[in-house]
Amino acid sequence: MKEALIVLDAQRIYTDKDSELYCKEAGKTIDNINNLIQQMTKRGQLIILVRHIHKLDGSDLGRLFDYTGEAEEDFNFKERSEEVEFDKRLTRPTNALELIKNRYSAFAGTNLEDILRKSSIKKVVICGFMTNFCCESTARDALDRDFYVDFVIDATGTPGTDKFNQKQIREVVSELLASGFARVLRTRAILSEWKKA
Repeated sequence: MKEALIVLDAQRIYTDKDSELYCKEAGKTIDNINNLIQQMTKRGQLIILVRHIHKLDGSDLGRLFDYTGEAEEDFNFKERSEEVEFDKRLTRPTNALELIKNRYSAFAGTNLEDILRKSSIKKVVICGFMTNFCCESTARDALDRDFYVDFVIDATGTPGTDKFNQKQIREVVSELLASGFARVLRTRAILSEWKKA
């Protein structure tokens, strides 16, 4: 079965320790992502590196920063800012495709589905940032578009919320997705599967 690894938002806004959205143990998450990239490259499978970026004037924000009806005064992910750059530790194969999105799901407003269909992809493997936003949204959207979905939970990261830390959110997202949206695996398990295939 042809697969694609979708690496979501491995950007400095999540991996720089001084960022307000820093994800705990981001370096370890990047290591897991790089291991997935390395093995997918060896297997000759498609790799897509996605970044979340908005126009400076905010004209492409939609409801992302005013979902309660009140707009935030400022917003993140502005084009040309350091925070939207890929983490310097991220492996970026020369044959990997790069895609920019401005919504949580990597399918929304992009040509991701066309890329996957033209490459005869049947399964997507999801990793990156954030576990409970872009990763989860893309996984759910992929299933609705009739792709098989593998979600590599320890290759995702989140800064957490006021009530839940990264570990707790990973557990909740795992439970919800595994109940009908995706196979949820850890990096070591999926790497082992690939090596046996």
